[in-house]
Amino acid sequence: MDILVVLEDNRGSLHRMSKEAIAGAQKMGGSVSALAIGSNAGALAGELSGVDLTEVITVNHDLVSSYNADGYSEVVKQVIESESPKTVVIGHSYQTRDFIPRVSAKLDIPFIPDIISLEDGFVKQVLNAKLNASVTTSADQVILSFQSAMFSEEAMASGSCSSRSFDVNLDSSMVRAESEEPFQEAAGSVDLESAELLVSIGRGIEKEENIQMAFDLAKVLGAEVSASRPVVDSGWVEPFRQIGSSGQTVSPKLYFSLGISGAIQHVVGMKGSKNILAINKDPQAPIFEIADYAVVGDVLEIVPKLIAALQS
Repeated sequence: MDILVVLEDNRGSLHRMSKEAIAGAQKMGGSVSALAIGSNAGALAGELSGVDLTEVITVNHDLVSSYNADGYSEVVKQVIESESPKTVVIGHSYQTRDFIPRVSAKLDIPFIPDIISLEDGFVKQVLNAKLNASVTTSADQVILSFQSAMFSEEAMASGSCSSRSFDVNLDSSMVRAESEEPFQEAAGSVDLESAELLVSIGRGIEKEENIQMAFDLAKVLGAEVSASRPVVDSGWVEPFRQIGSSGQTVSPKLYFSLGISGAIQHVVGMKGSKNILAINKDPQAPIFEIADYAVVGDVLEIVPKLIAALQS
């Protein structure tokens, strides 16, 4: 086996970042197989029936019916030992950060996380995304995680694939950890990485009292609310809403930017958005360089009128 993609279950469906990981694995070349774990493993395999994969390996065991770090790391370890893939690929999600380092330690296989490019080795961002670093390894096997939006899920090559079940050796002594369902890093109920529409707030919102208009706009659009770091650092919104190099990386269908200047530390977290609509009263704001639609104006004047128009 050349490449094994470890899939993630997102409330019964295949996580967007798993689709991106498959697209990336296909681009790397060679045979690509996937691993689905949990009670929804069969459903995840079914979603991939029209994708060009060698096979989808499914593992459904009582001790890993839902995510837990001990169980998942042991399952992936056993599959790697049995199937001997040269490369293991996975999306760089919260779940990945929780259990894949355990797999790396169990098998003594290097883990290179949060990769943004394959053009010159494995490229990572360092120093708060100010520089790129190229990483290589001489190991026979390697585990890679791809940053959100590095590849487009639409780029998955179509075809067909089979599926087969894999029997794992698990007992209660191996699985001591329990995770909340669904797995999230924060206590909040917002999953920005899976959101298709985001209304994002920057310093142009001016003061905490104006934050509510962003939530009002999000409610009308059916969107989630995110923010740049200065807004989070001011304590105006919860930290789990932060987008950027020190926050989350997202790839929504629409990223609605309200008063965000477009500093590189923020842009690295949302540049994979399919469409970017930016409102900023500074015509020289860097966000306009990547925006698909740009509105030069005051968000405090435009947003209330937009909400009223959408509600009428």
